[in-house]
Amino acid sequence: MELTGKLLLGDSFVKGSGGSFKGFNPTTSMEMFPEFYGASVEEVSTACRLADESFQAFRATSLEERANFLETVADELEKLKSSIVARGVQETGLPEGRLQGELGRTTGQLRLFAKVVRDGGYLDVRIDEAMPDRTPPRPDLRLVNIPVGPVVVFGASNFPLAFSVAGGDTASAWAAGCPVIVKAHSAHPGTSELVAKAIVAAVKHCNMPTGVFSMLFAASRDVGTALVADPRVKAVGFTGSRQGGLALQAIAQSRAEPIPVYAEMSSINPVILMPEAMQQKAAGIAQAFVGALTLGAGQFCTNPGLVLAVEDPSLELFKEEVAKGLANSAAATMLTAGICEAYQSGVRALKANQNVSCVGEGMNAEGVVCQAHVFEVGGANFLADETLQDEVFGAASLIVKCESVSQLREIITILEGQLTISVHADAGDEPEVRALLPLLMDKAGRVLFDGFGTGVEVCDAMVHGGPYPSTTAPATSSVGSIAIKRFLRPVCFQNLPPSLMMPEISSENSAGIPQRVNGGLKIG
Repeated sequence: MELTGKLLLGDSFVKGSGGSFKGFNPTTSMEMFPEFYGASVEEVSTACRLADESFQAFRATSLEERANFLETVADELEKLKSSIVARGVQETGLPEGRLQGELGRTTGQLRLFAKVVRDGGYLDVRIDEAMPDRTPPRPDLRLVNIPVGPVVVFGASNFPLAFSVAGGDTASAWAAGCPVIVKAHSAHPGTSELVAKAIVAAVKHCNMPTGVFSMLFAASRDVGTALVADPRVKAVGFTGSRQGGLALQAIAQSRAEPIPVYAEMSSINPVILMPEAMQQKAAGIAQAFVGALTLGAGQFCTNPGLVLAVEDPSLELFKEEVAKGLANSAAATMLTAGICEAYQSGVRALKANQNVSCVGEGMNAEGVVCQAHVFEVGGANFLADETLQDEVFGAASLIVKCESVSQLREIITILEGQLTISVHADAGDEPEVRALLPLLMDKAGRVLFDGFGTGVEVCDAMVHGGPYPSTTAPATSSVGSIAIKRFLRPVCFQNLPPSLMMPEISSENSAGIPQRVNGGLKIG
């Protein structure tokens, strides 16, 4: 399918007037055609106006209409699968299989949220009927969640599909009833345009309001700033660096009407290796660790960037196996030259630290590539140097040799908030792990056993979030059905006349959704 380089304002593809740029193929280190045209501040305002004008009509769509729209977007994406995957491979250097899987995850998210919408449980309807004979009398009270308004979504560099134009933030905002304006990531503009074309087809097929979706390219940071600052925007979804997320949060909080920024930022995802597990299976854990570390050149927000283990002979075996595995690990293409340079800078900083030594490294190559590295440091030195908690985005990890389980616990205590913490434990480790669990829950959004954080299942029970600085909103998740809660707010109606009640909160419940009535749950 032909690419135009144009941004999307409602249902119209328009040549942006805010400067231009080209895509980049990290595998060949060559620019790609066509030229893409960034939005001007005026075009940002137009996108926000269209979203605002469409809000009332979109929120008024029935649950079935909205669910059907989400499913139709998924269908249209699948029609363009070959074009989307082919362009994505060129723009990211990711293998075809990875992008095929990511497209499947993207369509799966859309269909998951279609189910969430049809079910209606996300509305959290609560009814406390009037009690006129009580002293004092109780009025009739009915609560329902409503959409917050237009949402801005920033596409992520490391997930050109699942966390980008039609990704989880967009799907959950649409499910809530919110129009979406996407700022496409400059690392994969062609992929983004193809996805936008699929969405436009779905909008037309389902007769959705024109401004329910817009997509802007950006040749400068002014576009992102203007989007977050626009008073018609009511929430922001972001996946990226801590610097970027905090910059957007500062803009959002300086507005006359501050708004939430749901930013997923930095995490080093500690891996805890308990002594009994290491005695039994150190070599096997090491092999699995190398696989998790080097997957996708380590460009996952859940990559295992820190390993905590008690110093003993089993840890030495673990390090030997890690070094062997790394030596056979080929250099992998990274997403962008900027990400590659940041990775190399982080590795240089660790090599320059006099208390840090290198356990092993992968093969090297020329170009925009990641050479995997694993380092080690003593527990006392880690405790004394907070820079060792800095995320190195890519296939790099730091092993901390703890003097005891007590010191391991001390290190966990001073860690920043994380998306994930992994625990490898055997039956003999359970007393220590049981004592650690409350601390682990306080530090991470997902605590997993005998595995690694890479690989995030999209389902009802998943949490992809965590305490600051892994996210700016620890009570939320950007993956799974609960992600919809970010774009809703509760409203209570008191003594609302029955003739004015929407079906979802009426006592007849013609919508057939779950309601909590006078403290008891009624299903349909």
